[in-house]
Amino acid sequence: MNTTILESSKNNNQKIKLDFKESKYATGRRKKSIARVWVKKGTGKIYVNGKEMNKYFKRPVHQILVVRPLQEINAPTDYDVKCNVKGGGLSGQAGAIIHGLSRALVSFDTSLKKSLKKNKMTTRDSRKVERKKYGRRKARRSFQFSKR
Repeated sequence: MNTTILESSKNNNQKIKLDFKESKYATGRRKKSIARVWVKKGTGKIYVNGKEMNKYFKRPVHQILVVRPLQEINAPTDYDVKCNVKGGGLSGQAGAIIHGLSRALVSFDTSLKKSLKKNKMTTRDSRKVERKKYGRRKARRSFQFSKR
């Protein structure tokens, strides 16, 4: 019984080999995350770091975010997507995938640029974490004031 459990866990951890030879490539960035995205015509499968998107992003909010560019162009099942993401947290990684995916879709078909740009998906979100300053508790929050 224990051997079957071990074999099934090995199969889950095994990375999926995908053929993306005739695909378009783009890079997306958000906060500290960098996503390398490949897009090709297919059936709507999305793989992130060798796993299916639903297994990598557990929270439904992140899953909805990643699929947004495909829903904007009304083609959620027309393209297969492969992403390699590193750095940052899950929210930053989801944002980086959105940026990279929309750029790859534009390079695939330039007529999609207008709808994606209107929804600000092709523009990099330049907001980053502000650094902590000395004499303060955080970047802008000061220490608690004591009159006496």
